Amino acid sequence: QVQLVASGGGLVQAGGSLRLSCAASGRTFAPYCVGWFRQAPGKEREFVAAVSWSVAKSYADSVKGRFTISRDNAKNTVYLQMNSLKPEDTAVYYCAASSGRATLVDKSDYEYWGQGTQVTVSS
Repeated sequence: QVQLVASGGGLVQAGGSLRLSCAASGRTFAPYCVGWFRQAPGKEREFVAAVSWSVAKSYADSVKGRFTISRDNAKNTVYLQMNSLKPEDTAVYYCAASSGRATLVDKSDYEYWGQGTQVTVSS
C-alpha cells in the first residue's frame, strides 16, 4: 500500500511559478510510475505529466516546455515544477502512483491517489 500526499498549490499570477510535491509513505517509491493529473471545475480529470521508474518522462501537449516532472527516490518524493503559468492551468492537481513499468498517461492505470492540491492562476 502506498499513501500519497500532494502539496505546494496556491494562488499565483499568470506568468508565475509553483512547485508541487508528492510525498509517498508506506513503501519505497522507486519502482513506481508517478503521474500528475488535474481537474478543473466541470471537467474530466486529465493527464499532466508522468515519470517512470527508469526516469522516462511524458507530458501533456498543453504543458510541454512549461512544466517539469522530477523524482527524488531518496526522499520518496516526486515534484512538478510549473513555470509560465496560465489561467487555464487552474485546477486541483492530483498525484498518483502505478506499479506499471511504462510512463502511463491513462488515469485508470494508476492504483494510488493523493488528496489533491488547488492551483489557482489569476489573469
